[in-house]
Amino acid sequence: MEKVDYTDTFIAVAEDCPAEAGTVPPDTAKPSVAAVTHRLLAVRPYELTSADVLFTVHAERHGIPEEERPAARQAFFAKDQACLRASPLGKRYGWGLHADAEGRLALVGRETPEYAEFAGGRVPDAGTPVTVVRAMRSSRAR
Repeated sequence: MEKVDYTDTFIAVAEDCPAEAGTVPPDTAKPSVAAVTHRLLAVRPYELTSADVLFTVHAERHGIPEEERPAARQAFFAKDQACLRASPLGKRYGWGLHADAEGRLALVGRETPEYAEFAGGRVPDAGTPVTVVRAMRSSRAR
């Protein structure tokens, strides 16, 4: 069961995030979870849900062929999965994530005016309220 999607929610960067601005994660020979997540959301804003992103990252990093993905997705979500609050994008790279009313996601750089509006609990230009949660801290110490 896919219980990882947010709607009308903004995931702000973690309190201990070191990045002052949205930073593109390095893309290495075996791309990291952060790099794959960033690429998906950067090229497809407001197209994918959290569940879509989490599974696609898993499938790409494990080389799951397209024809096997429906069954693999079912197996993937048969176990509990961490939500995007645990993503390195919000913990280390300075990216907020906005989930619209349909749960589709977009990246929002910490340095942008849009980030400030979302973090203040309002959708930019629309002014409608949005629930604000923070990405999980990297360290336990306060």
